[in-house]
Amino acid sequence: MDPGGDFWLNVGQQEPMHFVFSAQTCQEVDAFYQAALAAGGKDNGAPSERKNYHVGYYAAFVIDPDGNNIEAVYHKK
Repeated sequence: MDPGGDFWLNVGQQEPMHFVFSAQTCQEVDAFYQAALAAGGKDNGAPSERKNYHVGYYAAFVIDPDGNNIEAVYHKK
C-alpha cells in the first residue's frame, strides 16, 4: 500500500439477502413455511412446485423481520 495514499471506510446500508436452505422432503418445506410464519415471517411464496425454475423444484419463501428473503427448497428426483 502506498504510504502516502488514502484508505477510506464508510458505513453502508445493508441490502436484504436471499438465503436458501435445502430440505430433504416436501414436508420439510411445508414445516419451514408454517414455522416461519408463526415466528413472524411474512409470506413471499407459499409452498409449491416452481416449474419456472425447473420441474421438481418445490419451495417456499418468507421475508424475515430484517427484510431478507428466506427460502426452503426440495429438489424432487
